[in-house]
Amino acid sequence: MTSFLIVRLGALGDIVHAMPVVTALRAAYPAARIGWLVHPRFVPLVQTVQGLDRIHPLDRRTGTRVIAEVRRERYDVCLDLQGLLKSAAVARLSGAGRVLGFSRRWLREPAASLAYTDVGGDGSGHVVAKNLSLLALLGLAPGPPRFALAIPATPVVPCTREILRLRADDPFAVINPGAAWPNKRWPAERFGALARVLRERHGLRSAVLWGPDEATLAAAVVRASDGAAAMAPQTTMVEMLAVARAARVLISGDTGPLHLAAAAGTPVVGVFGPTPPARNGPWDPRDLVVSAHDACQCAFKRRCTATRWCLETVSVEQVAAAVAARLEAAA
Repeated sequence: MTSFLIVRLGALGDIVHAMPVVTALRAAYPAARIGWLVHPRFVPLVQTVQGLDRIHPLDRRTGTRVIAEVRRERYDVCLDLQGLLKSAAVARLSGAGRVLGFSRRWLREPAASLAYTDVGGDGSGHVVAKNLSLLALLGLAPGPPRFALAIPATPVVPCTREILRLRADDPFAVINPGAAWPNKRWPAERFGALARVLRERHGLRSAVLWGPDEATLAAAVVRASDGAAAMAPQTTMVEMLAVARAARVLISGDTGPLHLAAAAGTPVVGVFGPTPPARNGPWDPRDLVVSAHDACQCAFKRRCTATRWCLETVSVEQVAAAVAARLEAAA
């Protein structure tokens, strides 16, 4: 029986982008044993991935013990989907007979390739496609990405509807204004104006997601919405996934909740600036992105230092039109 170990320690969006690899491996090897090495923070999210047999939580505190545990599992093949020196070292220490990783041209830290027994992959397109392309080293051609998630029921979803003053089956939108990079955050007042448009044109009230240190930002969106939006309850990653799945549409910048919603099959509209949607955007061809990336002078930078911020060029009407088109495609 063949066994596989995936190394993708973080972060949120990157873990979501790696999930189709599990689905593809399980389809090709129904009897295989599949494990995942991940930072403890993301264990609850990875637990939603169907087809996994083991999850190994790894951080600096548990490193020695967990690596020893992994070696006892005697995995046949390890796939490093992170491509950094630290993940490559972990992959090599796993004891797997084959260690698969991306070739130097697709690595942020090219020296990581020295740890691999097999290199390959194609990083010219979307990150999800890049991850799946590594399976060619196993002779697989998995096709379009598929997500197999077991999303548990949570009281956060009915609570969100109650906050929005909706009945049990009433549709709603989700707005996610936050992002780890300030350069990725479309202005709060425009998200608020968008919420007004969603109410006026589509009869949708909006729940505003927020994470650690984002309550003030979410409150600013609500204030600008003229009653069309309300703050969602604070959620865990898995609860956020459940709320996203229940929504009619989610609007967000390039950040974890957008990728969670896309994985859950929720219609998505992205607002992108410093990162390219062809690489980082939603992968469902029906999903839409309003992008200012071509005009961005601070691409891949956390903060904008240009004279004009690219996301300021994205209007409320542009995003509203994209939402209307996406809702029509989902009808």
